Amino acid sequence: MRSTHARSSIPVLGTGAAALLVALAQTSSAVAAPTASASADRTGSSTAARPAAVVKPVPAVAGHIDAATLTSPLPTSQCLTQLGIRCYSPVQYHTAYNLDTLYEHGLTGAGRTIVLVDSFGSPTIQHDLEVFDAQWGLPDTTVSVVRAGDVPPFDPKNPDMVGWASESTLDVEYAHAIAPGAHLVLVETAVSETEGVTGFPEMMSAEKALIDAGVGDVISQSFGATENTFPGFDKGDFSSLLQLRYAFKAAREHHVTVLASSGDDGVTNAMLDGSTLYTMPVNSWPSSDPLVTSVGGTQLYLDDAGNRISPDSVWNDGIGAGGGGLSAVFERPDFQDGVSNVVGDHRGTPDISASAAVNGGAWVYYTFNPARAGWHIFGGTSEASPIFAGIVALADQAAGQRLGNIDDALYELGVGKHAAHNGVVDVTVGDNSFGGVTGYSAGPGYDLSSGLGTFDAAKLVKALAHFDGSDSGD
Repeated sequence: MRSTHARSSIPVLGTGAAALLVALAQTSSAVAAPTASASADRTGSSTAARPAAVVKPVPAVAGHIDAATLTSPLPTSQCLTQLGIRCYSPVQYHTAYNLDTLYEHGLTGAGRTIVLVDSFGSPTIQHDLEVFDAQWGLPDTTVSVVRAGDVPPFDPKNPDMVGWASESTLDVEYAHAIAPGAHLVLVETAVSETEGVTGFPEMMSAEKALIDAGVGDVISQSFGATENTFPGFDKGDFSSLLQLRYAFKAAREHHVTVLASSGDDGVTNAMLDGSTLYTMPVNSWPSSDPLVTSVGGTQLYLDDAGNRISPDSVWNDGIGAGGGGLSAVFERPDFQDGVSNVVGDHRGTPDISASAAVNGGAWVYYTFNPARAGWHIFGGTSEASPIFAGIVALADQAAGQRLGNIDDALYELGVGKHAAHNGVVDVTVGDNSFGGVTGYSAGPGYDLSSGLGTFDAAKLVKALAHFDGSDSGD
């Protein structure tokens, strides 16, 4: 095997949430069902729904449920009977999202690069991806790791680093699972992103440096902070947030697509302490930025082969819920004029959604923490963003060029009677109420819990690749 510390020829950059997961137990001969205490052990908490102690600083998108480790993945039917939740593999996603027909025609993301940005990264990412690939019959690839700044040595006893290593692994494994021919660049930043501005300058500077160097066609961001936690927000001064948009403006100029997870706390999100949820609807950045495509969460209901046994619903399984709502910072962008009856004068999120439920989580393999090395079940919109990054990479390959900001295309393709023909699949069931805060219900057309809905990849990739439009956003 390749060294787990392999580095690419991409130079180290100057300085410029962990995934929501559930790791379920398998002892020597039996699988233990998750306990009530285990399902409450989530990093980051609301006063009502998160009774566990909080370790600070807390990555701003995500929580953490950890009962134990599986030595090998199980089929969905066994997860249901032995663990009480659904679990899914890349092979099932290929079927559910109609990806196999694209692969059969040579569309794998070849020639395209996905950039994944995480604090600290994972020291075992190459090895772990190779084991993941071998399990599911995916082609091997070498992950280019870019260290942005003086990244501290990995400490498996540091819960913040462990959380970000989990996130890094989820990002890499599922971007690769969807676009197995795309090149992957994992950017490791030296400061943990938490509520407020902490960690964002390093992330944005790293992204801009790569964009300016011509590295990356699509950027996936599985992190975010509540708009209200940025300094000055309570006084109507949004400058501390707005001055961080330089990477996204550079992405627009270079036709790079930028995605962000919409959040895992439904219509609410964390306060500055990272542990208490707001008691009113709020939104998070960068998901709320009009220069970014916001990726929300759905819950899939699949059999062991990946066939749907019922339509997708908004992710809201009692452990987390897909983020969505109205921005308090950004006005309605032009691409949402067609859904002004829903968003009013505000930027609404999400734009599109993908699998994110913990009860329907994705199998992930890691070894960065020897005490818990093995197979885990991950959920959260931190999963949805890299999945959709893979879809964009496939569309870039089909188009023979970068698509850039795809928001205008998504709304042109996804609103109206031709949406299903274009691969946009409406989600009409569920809501994103969470933590005692009433959210938004899904319904026909665009809504603030699933966005435009989810997708049939074979149709959407073709529609995006042939869309005759230009970058949008303001």
